[in-house]
Amino acid sequence: MPAVAETLQHRIAQLEPHFTVTRPEGEGPSPVLIMLHGCGGPRPFLDDMAQVAVRAGAAVINVDSFAHRHISRIAAFATVCTGARLQGNERAGDLYAALAWARAQPWADAHRIAAIGWSHGGWTIMDALALHSGAEMARATGISDLPDEPLEGLEAALLVYPYTGVGTLCGRRDWRFAPRQTVAIIAQRDYIVGSSRAALERQRSHGAPMQILLFENATHAFEDEFAEDPRVRYNPQATAREHATLREMIEAL
Repeated sequence: MPAVAETLQHRIAQLEPHFTVTRPEGEGPSPVLIMLHGCGGPRPFLDDMAQVAVRAGAAVINVDSFAHRHISRIAAFATVCTGARLQGNERAGDLYAALAWARAQPWADAHRIAAIGWSHGGWTIMDALALHSGAEMARATGISDLPDEPLEGLEAALLVYPYTGVGTLCGRRDWRFAPRQTVAIIAQRDYIVGSSRAALERQRSHGAPMQILLFENATHAFEDEFAEDPRVRYNPQATAREHATLREMIEAL
């Protein structure tokens, strides 16, 4: 767990050069989608997802959590994907920082923000929802001056094959903050993170407004045509359904 060593503005300054921002035409303000990649780092299919969101009318902030930390893809598999480094509760600080940055942009509607996270990114969103304000949040994220509610404006979350296992808060603690709409996608043949249904059902049973979608015959990272992992199979039908789910979420903001 990181020591408290930086301010929110310092985290923003570290991340901002590695934001990829894509916006619809016009001055806005537009709803905003914050994208959090999986443990292997940014993948080409995220560009496709960004275009889906932009065509639906949202501005997109694609957050690269690895660049300023100098984490290569090989290092990510060895350390982040194994849980040895940058667990979800620490990376939650990146989401808090991206939200603060988004709220300050003149083209952004600060009251209509959504977040989407894949695998480790889903873990990050859920830990961000569960961390207690104050000392715990500061210890976990390494950010010393977070506001009492750093998720202000977060109206929706899309959790795609999220990791909910050892080290996460999802299965053992209620969310502190619940977006108005949350959708979770479970891949039926996910042999990487396993089944997250029990942890997600627990949050739903404790009052989190959540829709849980089972994508039959889909593996982990079913959108990734270039995956190197033999447990992953590209599934165009599941990918199209995910695109439709994202469009519906943005339209409901």
